[in-house]
Amino acid sequence: MLSNNPVLSVAHLLAASLKRHGVTEVFGQSIPSTLHLVSPEYGIRQIAYRAENAGGAMADGYARVSHKVSVITAQNGPAATLLVAPLAEALKASVPIVAIVQDVARETVDRNAFQELDHIELFRACAKWVKRVDRADRVEDYLDMAFTAAATGRPGPAVLLVPMDLLRETATSKGSRRTQLGTYPMDRTVPPLERIEEAAEVLINAVRPLIIAGGGVHLSDASTELAALGDVLNIPVATTNMGKGVVDERWSLSAGVFGNCMGSGSLGEVLRHLATNADVILLVGTRTNQNGTDNWSLIPKTAQLVHIDVDSNEIGRNYEALRLVGDAKLTLALLRKYCESQDLSLRKELGAVAQKALADDKVAAMKKPLHPEPGLEGAIRPEYVMRKIDELLKPGDIVVGDASYSTNWVNTFLTSQVAGMRFLTPRGLAGLGWGLPMAMGAKLAKPDSRVIAVVGDGGFAHCWAELETAKREGIDVLVLVLHNRILGYQAHAENVLYGNHTAACALTDVDHAAIAVACGCKGYRINGPAQLEPALAAWFANPVTTVLDISIDPQAFPPLTMYDGKKPWIAGELCISS
Repeated sequence: MLSNNPVLSVAHLLAASLKRHGVTEVFGQSIPSTLHLVSPEYGIRQIAYRAENAGGAMADGYARVSHKVSVITAQNGPAATLLVAPLAEALKASVPIVAIVQDVARETVDRNAFQELDHIELFRACAKWVKRVDRADRVEDYLDMAFTAAATGRPGPAVLLVPMDLLRETATSKGSRRTQLGTYPMDRTVPPLERIEEAAEVLINAVRPLIIAGGGVHLSDASTELAALGDVLNIPVATTNMGKGVVDERWSLSAGVFGNCMGSGSLGEVLRHLATNADVILLVGTRTNQNGTDNWSLIPKTAQLVHIDVDSNEIGRNYEALRLVGDAKLTLALLRKYCESQDLSLRKELGAVAQKALADDKVAAMKKPLHPEPGLEGAIRPEYVMRKIDELLKPGDIVVGDASYSTNWVNTFLTSQVAGMRFLTPRGLAGLGWGLPMAMGAKLAKPDSRVIAVVGDGGFAHCWAELETAKREGIDVLVLVLHNRILGYQAHAENVLYGNHTAACALTDVDHAAIAVACGCKGYRINGPAQLEPALAAWFANPVTTVLDISIDPQAFPPLTMYDGKKPWIAGELCISS
C-alpha cells in the first residue's frame, strides 16, 4: 500500500520508494513541496536546513556514520548550484548521497523558465550518476538506479532530476518493486585467490612492513579485519587523516596518523621512519593523495606496495602496486585467513622486534610533547583544549573537525579509543564550513552518541545559521569554536610561502556565544584555561546544543611538515605570545 489517498501521485510513489530503501530522514528545504508534503505518510522526517551547502554536509555526515545512503533535496536553479560543493566533497571522499533535485516543468524546458538551468551539465563533474526522469512509469526504475550508483563500487553521489509537473502527475505504478538498496557497501567483491596468495607471500616475507589505512576502511566497516591482520602478521598500522579511528590508537601496533601532520614535535615525526624505511607497504582504502603522503614524500620508491581498494583507478595512480581490487573488509579477511595457514615464525620474530622498537619510539615521543602548557588568558593553546577533550571522550563519541587546522588538531591530539571510532573530517576537497553541519548529520545518524564539532572562527562563519536548524530540529551537538581572529592556516601558510599574508586573513572579533544564545542554544565565551574545564564538564553531563567560543593563541599551529624550519608567526598586534 502506497497510501490511503485514493489518487496517488508520483510524489507518493517517490516517497514510498524512499521508504523501501530504508530512508527515515530527508535533508531538504520546502522544495520539492509535493514530495515533502506526502513524505510523513511514509515515516520520513524532513530535516530543513538553512542553506543547501550546509544541508549537503549534513547528508555527508549522516551517510558516513549510518552506513545508509543519505538523501537530500533541492530546488532547481540557485539552490541546486549550492549542492555542487558538498557533492564534490562526497565524490572525492566516496560518500553515498542521492540528491533529488526539482526541475522545471517539462513543457517549459529550453524556454527560459524561472530558474531554469542545465542541471545535467551542472552536476556532471561532481556526481557519479546524473539523470532526469520524464515519465511516471519510470520513477521507481530511476530512483533505484540512483541508489545503486551511489552505493556500489566506490560510493559517491547520484543526482536524480524530477520535473515539478511530473511529481503532481498520477502514478501509473503501484510500487511493485521490493528490493532494498539503501545501505552500503551494496556489493562486496574480492580479488582473485591467486592475487591474495601473492600479496600474502609478500607481506609474510617482509622485513620492515607497514600498513597505511585510509577512509575506505571506515566505508567498508573493516576495522576489525584490519586489526586482525595486523595482529597475525605483527605489522604496525598507520592511518591517513580520513582513516583516523580505524584502529585503537592505544593498541601496541598503532602508529597514529601519517601524512602532512608529521612535523616537528609530533608522534609522526618520530615514527616517520616506519614508512620511509619500509620494504613493503600495504595500502588499504587510500587515494595516496597529497596530504595523506606528505606531498608524496612519505612512501619510498624502493618499497614494494600492495594496494587494496574498491576503485581500480586508484591503484597505481601514484604508485605502482600489487593490485587487490575489492572490498576492504572481505579482502583483509581473506588475506588473514591465507596468512594463518602459512609458516609465520620469521614474521613473528621480526614483528616482535619491530613492536618493541615502536613502543620505545612512542615513549621517546611522549617525553617532549608539543606545547603542553595551557596558554595565556585570552590565548589558550589549542593543544590544551584537545587534551581536555581527550580526557572526557568515550569510545562511542563522535568528533568532527572542520577543514583547515581543525582537522589537524583533532587528528593529531585526540586518541581513538576503539577500532572504528569515528573522527569525521571533510578531506575530499577540504572546504571550510563543514564542521557544524557534518556533526549535525552524524548526530542524526547516531542519536545516542555525543557529537563534538571542532571549528575555527573562519570556518564557523560559513554556516552558523545552522545553529537555528540544530535548535529547531533538536540536534544536540557541542561546537568548539577555536577563536583566533584570523584565518590561521591561510595566514601562516602565506607567511611561509610568501613572507607575508593577505588582508583577508584578519577577522573581526565576533561573539559566537551570543549568536548561539540568539538562536536559542547555549553559548559561553571562554577567555582563559580556568574557564574551559568546567564548561566542558557541564556539556558532557548535559549534552544539549552548546557553543564554546574559546579564545585561542593566533600564533598556534599544528605540527605540519611544511612549517618545519620556517617562520609562520604573525607580526604585529595579533601576536599575543610567541
